[in-house]
Amino acid sequence: MSRQVVLSSLLWSRRAGGPVRPAPKPPYLHYHHRMPVASSSSSRSYGRGGGPRGRAAHLAWVGERLGDRDRAVMATLRRVRLASGDHLERLHFAGLAPRSRPVVRRRVLARLTDWHVLTTFERRIGGVRAGSAGLVFALDKTGHLLMNQAGSYRTPPLPTERFWRHLLDVTELYVQLVELTAAGELRLLSYTTEPACWWRDSYGVLLKPDAHAVVEAPSVIDDWWIEVDRATESLPTLRRKLNAYVDFARTGQQGPGGVVPRVLVTVPTLERRAAVQKLINRLPAPGPELISVALASEVMSVVIRQLRQT
Repeated sequence: MSRQVVLSSLLWSRRAGGPVRPAPKPPYLHYHHRMPVASSSSSRSYGRGGGPRGRAAHLAWVGERLGDRDRAVMATLRRVRLASGDHLERLHFAGLAPRSRPVVRRRVLARLTDWHVLTTFERRIGGVRAGSAGLVFALDKTGHLLMNQAGSYRTPPLPTERFWRHLLDVTELYVQLVELTAAGELRLLSYTTEPACWWRDSYGVLLKPDAHAVVEAPSVIDDWWIEVDRATESLPTLRRKLNAYVDFARTGQQGPGGVVPRVLVTVPTLERRAAVQKLINRLPAPGPELISVALASEVMSVVIRQLRQT
C-alpha cells in the first residue's frame, strides 16, 4: 500500500553558479506578503476592481505554475487547517539536505503567500527567535478556490490564540505519524480532523473528537479517536466527553470502518495525566479499556505499543 503523503521533488531550484530568480508575480494582484488571517477585505483585492475576470485570470495563472510540492502543501493545510513553517518543512522538505531545507522552505512558502495561495498569522510559535519556521500558515482565498473547497469563499474570523494552538497540536500529531510512516514504524492510512472526523451515533449524539487516525502494522489496523487536552477545560467537562464514547461502545454501535475506535487523550503535563487517568479509572466499563491517556510527547510510543500488542 502506498504512503498517505508523498514528499514531492524540488520544484524551484537553480543551477550551480547561476543566478537566483525571483518568483514571478501573477497579473492583476496587489501583494501583501505574510498577511494575517482574516485581514480586512480591502487588503485582499483580487484584481484592479476585484472583478470576476481578474479573479479568473489570477486563478488560472497560479494554477499553471503550481508544482507537486505546492499542491502537497495545500492538501496538508486543507486537511489540518493550520500548520507552522516547521511542520511544513518536516512534511514536504525532508528529502532535501539539512542546510537546504529552511532556505527552500522559506522561498517556496513566501512565493505561495505572495500568490495568495497561503496566508500567515502575524504571531509566531516560539517568538521572534523561531524565525519563519515559527510562522503559522493557512490556506488563503486562492488556495481554497484552487482546492475546490467551495464555489465562493469568505475570509474566516481570526481564531483565538487558544484555538489555533489547539489546532497546531492536532497538526503535530499528524506530522509525527507521517514521520513514523517514513521510518517504517507503521503506516498511516488516514487522518481526518474536526469537523470531518465527527461522528453522529444512532441516538443522535454527536461525538466530536479532534482527529481520527487509522494506522497499520503487518496484519493489524488500529482506529483512534484523538482528544487533544491542553488542560484548559474542567475535568467534569472532559468526563462528559469521555462518557459519550463509553456510551457509544456500551450500546454496540459502530464507528468509521465498522469498528469502535480506541480513544486517546493527549495531555501537556504529568499532573494532568494523573488527573485524567484517575477520571478514566472511574468510568463505567468499558471505559478503562477503551480510553488511554498519554503525554503529548509520548503519544507515538502509545500508538506503536498498541499496534504491537494487538
